[in-house]
Amino acid sequence: MRILIMGPPGAGKGTQAVRIASFCEIPHVSTGDIFRAEIKGCTDLGRKITSYLDTGKLVPDEVTVEVIRKRLQQPDSHKGFLLDGFPRTIPQAKALDGILGEMGSALDLVLNIRVAPQALLKRLTGRRVCRKCGATYHLLYQVPQADGVCDSCGGELYQRSDDTVETVTNRLDVYQKQTAPLLDYYRERDLVREVDGELPIDQVWAEIEKLIRSFA
Repeated sequence: MRILIMGPPGAGKGTQAVRIASFCEIPHVSTGDIFRAEIKGCTDLGRKITSYLDTGKLVPDEVTVEVIRKRLQQPDSHKGFLLDGFPRTIPQAKALDGILGEMGSALDLVLNIRVAPQALLKRLTGRRVCRKCGATYHLLYQVPQADGVCDSCGGELYQRSDDTVETVTNRLDVYQKQTAPLLDYYRERDLVREVDGELPIDQVWAEIEKLIRSFA
């Protein structure tokens, strides 16, 4: 199967993507992972990506599309794949259509993990990190024994700058502006299936598995 997984930051895409890839026996194609691999391998593409990241710029669409094209042409992607993090915009979606068209294939399913903004705020702003040893906690899911104190070393727990309400709200706003049109683009083809991401993790997976079986 050729699947695209979507969902806002904090929706639990990463957790479910691992299960989907294992269940379907297909590669998990994540743009972030590919970027890191190209950079680590010191490839021409990796150097190009690094040149953008080092100057604080976004990697342009043409480079991202080149990365995805290269990955989807590898033999393990021929029987299917799970896309994660691409496409993010309509132009990227159209570029993906072109890549898949050249391969004589198309997307089978778009899974959208839905979570209410307030629930996402709680998830994303609840992380706390130890200044001393770097241990990570969460005020909802992994609560320290003493407020503001690391269980392991007794160090002070703090909130990272990218976990504040303002930063998270901005990330969610950007995602919504980019993604709403993209979901509409795929809904026109009847590819989108919604999953309630506020359910417990195992229940979310049960819903996803049911949807995949119905398409297989």
